[in-house]
Amino acid sequence: MARLIVSTPHAPAAIGTYSQAVKVGDTVYLSGQIGLDPVGMQLVDGIDAQIVRVFENLKAVAEAAGGSLADVVKLNVFLTDLGHFAKVNETMAKYFSEPFPARAAVGVAALPRGALVEADAVMVFA
Repeated sequence: MARLIVSTPHAPAAIGTYSQAVKVGDTVYLSGQIGLDPVGMQLVDGIDAQIVRVFENLKAVAEAAGGSLADVVKLNVFLTDLGHFAKVNETMAKYFSEPFPARAAVGVAALPRGALVEADAVMVFA
């Protein structure tokens, strides 16, 4: 099966040896997004703004792949402080509706560029 690399200027450019997303068949693997503004490539300030920016970045990549966040079946969220988990849930409810994707939330010691939150996703087109 062929791999299609997905890229959009509406999400931060890859800052390493990875693609924004890779599509294989009906499945799209979205790389982790942190709260980088795609224009200035700077981290937005504060946990609330970073959570929103993460979901906006994932949304932009999902749309570039020909889908939407409604196509996400699995979401992984990484937080440097699990005390912010309720804020993630609150913001996630603005981007996803039932049935919600499967999800993992993991506490981590650090994230790239000093980010407070990161998320990646898997989309499947039905």
